Amino acid sequence: MPMTLTSVIIDAADIETEGTFWHRLLGGSVHRTPTHRFIQAPGLPVVVVQSAPGHVAPSWPDGTSQQMHLDFGVDDLASADRTATEAGAIRLRPAEAAIDHTGSRVYASPAGHPFCLRAA
Repeated sequence: MPMTLTSVIIDAADIETEGTFWHRLLGGSVHRTPTHRFIQAPGLPVVVVQSAPGHVAPSWPDGTSQQMHLDFGVDDLASADRTATEAGAIRLRPAEAAIDHTGSRVYASPAGHPFCLRAA
């Protein structure tokens, strides 16, 4: 049975900050409702930030499970790093340190959701 990934749902206590972050990072358009932010970026499933008032950020990589994370392949890692940090990403590892043999750079969104940027 073929499947298509249509959306990725991200919990956040502050959906405006988290939605703005993902919109600035991914581009595209954003549709706002009182409880959700829907970000549609070219070539990606819809990224939905949903209100979760009791959301607790994962404490990965130094604590418990990361729950899940997103990996993004990019053409220019240095440029993508600037875009991510200017949008509000928090580096979980120093920019010059690849965490493993893949060369990934590891970040968290303002709500603490981990994601990686790696050369495509």
